[in-house]
Amino acid sequence: MTETLLCPRNLAFELYEVLDAEALTRREHFADHSRETFDAAIGTARTIAEKYFAPHNRKSDEHEPQYINGEAVLIPEVKPAVDAFIEAGFHNAQRSFDDGGMQLPNLLSRACFAHFQSANIATSSYPMLSMGASHLIETFGSEEQKQRFLQPMLEGRFFGTMALTEPHAGSSLSDIRTRAEPAGDGSYRLKGNKIFISGGDHPLSENIVHMVLAKLPDAPPGVKGISLFIVPKFLVNDDGSLGQRNDVLLAGLFHKMGWRGTTSTALNFGDNGNCVGYLVGEPHKGLAYMFQMMNEARIGVGMGAIMLGYAGYLYSLNYARERPQGRLPDGKDPASSQVPIIEHTDVKRMLLMQKAYVEGAFDLGLYSARLVDDEHTAESDEERRNASELLDLLTPIVKSWPSEYCLKANELAIQILGGHGYTREYPVEQYYRDNRLNPIHEGTHGIQSLDLLGRKLMQNKGAGLRQLLGLIQASCARAAEYDSLTALRQPLEQHIARLTSVTQALLGDLAAGKVNQALANSALYLKVFGHAVIGWRWLEQALRAERGLGGGNAADADFYRGKLQAARYFLTWEVPACEHELAILEARDDTCLTMQDAWF
Repeated sequence: MTETLLCPRNLAFELYEVLDAEALTRREHFADHSRETFDAAIGTARTIAEKYFAPHNRKSDEHEPQYINGEAVLIPEVKPAVDAFIEAGFHNAQRSFDDGGMQLPNLLSRACFAHFQSANIATSSYPMLSMGASHLIETFGSEEQKQRFLQPMLEGRFFGTMALTEPHAGSSLSDIRTRAEPAGDGSYRLKGNKIFISGGDHPLSENIVHMVLAKLPDAPPGVKGISLFIVPKFLVNDDGSLGQRNDVLLAGLFHKMGWRGTTSTALNFGDNGNCVGYLVGEPHKGLAYMFQMMNEARIGVGMGAIMLGYAGYLYSLNYARERPQGRLPDGKDPASSQVPIIEHTDVKRMLLMQKAYVEGAFDLGLYSARLVDDEHTAESDEERRNASELLDLLTPIVKSWPSEYCLKANELAIQILGGHGYTREYPVEQYYRDNRLNPIHEGTHGIQSLDLLGRKLMQNKGAGLRQLLGLIQASCARAAEYDSLTALRQPLEQHIARLTSVTQALLGDLAAGKVNQALANSALYLKVFGHAVIGWRWLEQALRAERGLGGGNAADADFYRGKLQAARYFLTWEVPACEHELAILEARDDTCLTMQDAWF
């Protein structure tokens, strides 16, 4: 499976030619790093992913976790992999040296973690969730909570989860029913049920720290009445030792289409009336706190979708190069040798589509990671604020666009393998099944589209949107200096002009109170907005490829030409194809909005 982990040349292109990772070493916080230390971290990640994560990817799919005597039981290979991840320092990759971390930029941490996601998405999800939960406690927890729960999490002894979804509410968090009653000693007693809790039970750590959304007795209705609680699987004594088992019951495991190696649990809190929880921060502000972990998870989900798409692309590419079948249309002699299927134009088309989807999304995922670094370490307050506003705007795209289009890449990989692709003897069918979860969890595609159009566009009076449009215009201006990029630049400029007009009209409808009408086709808006963003990122890659070709390095010529061809495909095939969706948005088509239940 090594050939599916990640293309080292493309990663180097992204880090050092497109996103200028070396510039981060000029910032005080990263001054002890260099390209050599960055590459060393990436090399270590690749080695651990190859040795510990990839070998049991198929086995964890075929032998999913079992519910035995009230506990989740995993195959034995998972724990050594997670332990190796922690021992190498990737659990605390971004934490400072003083706190025992690697002090890596977020960009490099994401690049390293991408190897684990590509090798084994299920096993990599356990540390991903734990890292998000630890960041949440670090940001909003009390000093006592940090000492009792955060420190063991940083050491890798405790893991963490996020417990939001409930059986009756699904994604509608305003309707959660889990309650928290004050106990008189500063703690609370929780009662309720949560479902689809990834990593909600496992034998990988001494304890599991659940970050639980619940409502206090005096909570106002809706999302403004949600509070956040730490609810450990085992209580923790004052001296840090484990106490008695908390009243948190594993009610069962869900049996999923894919991503089978990660436990997906139903948890009951307080069946015996003694589920101890600890309030994080202030009452009724839990959802605002949880959005930090949710947004981290959404970017993580997007990157997971990208790496699954990428793995399928690389596997099908290698297969197409090695699989002889048929002859070209002008080859009439049946005695002549068969050609590798990569010589067939339609196979090239499917490979080019995959390359455009996964490498375009990969660029966006790493660009968002670079924005996190700017948000926290850029020199000026203005630069940090700008990065934060742009990241907020792009997060729905980073989560949802790869979840849809890298899944399409997996579908194409199956098609390239033909009948073999539809069998369990080849990995591409598992990549597809694993990736099918990503348009659903951490906010469905529809929810992300409502977030983008209904909230993010006008957040901070549209500051993020203005930034994005300015960046795209600047890229187009630089591309105008290359005659060879005219055919790529012009479709993006035309798309942006029409998208801007549509956006202004929809925002006008929202301002006029026509909320249902304006948001009726938000999923289409998410697509055309996402294509604009990916088109921009491909234009940026094309600019760097032109620069690389101009540098005269013959060894890289094919790599750069491949970049230009993929950019050409996306900007001249995919972006202009959005005209139909833009026309529907312009017309305020109400076909879906006015459909009635009885008519089905």
